Formats: sequence, structure tokens, C-alpha cells
Amino acid sequence: MKYSINEIANLFGLTAHTLRYYDKEGLLPFIDRDPSGNRIFTEKDLEWLTMICCLKDTGMPIKEIKQYADWCAKGMGTLEERKDMLTKHRLNVVKQMEALQKNLDLIDSKIAVYNDPVLAEQRYGNINGTPS
Repeated sequence: MKYSINEIANLFGLTAHTLRYYDKEGLLPFIDRDPSGNRIFTEKDLEWLTMICCLKDTGMPIKEIKQYADWCAKGMGTLEERKDMLTKHRLNVVKQMEALQKNLDLIDSKIAVYNDPVLAEQRYGNINGTPS
């Protein structure tokens, strides 16, 4: 099946402008074009774009995603480089998750206090204008 840039944009929650930017930056080296020059996306392109979005959403800079795309385009000879890059990125994602979990725990503890008016009064008293 073939998809237009607008269909892909809607499917991924991106804008056509963002997809054109990704293409201009070399993140979509495999995208074909029709005779009019419009980008045509295939099922395989959807898998690749899913990976790009994953890397972007987890904080990988465009420059590194471009490097990853270049290595993928070179084929099997770059498997170690790709594996190393993803392994390092995974460590960063785990650190992000740990930080988010710590923040979520703090938020949950505040909600628990606010759900118990007696505990809230004991902990914070009746202080107006002070963040708590």
C-alpha cells in the first residue's frame, strides 16, 4: 500500500512540514517520489518512520538519528555501530525513566497527602500563600 505525506502526517501525529524537514535532513533516504515529485510512503517506510519517531521522542538529536540512518543505508557492515548507538541511547532512556519515576513518586505523595485532609493539616498546617 502507498501513502501520501498528508496520510503519513495524520497517522503519526506529525505535520507534513515535519516530514519534509526529516527528509531534507536525510532521515528518510528510502522515500520514493511519484512522477510529480510527491513523496510516496510504503509499509516499510512506516516501520522506518516509527523508529525515527521513537528515537526523537526519547531525546536522540536529529544529527544522531541522521548518523543512524546513514549506517542503516550502508547495510550489514554497520551493525556494530548501530548496536552501540542504540545501547548508549537505551542507557539515556533508562536514566530519563528513572528521573520521571522519581518525579512521579513525589507527585503521588503530594496527592496522597491532599487526599487525606487530616494528614494535610498535620503536615502543612493552615498556611495561606505558601506553596505546599
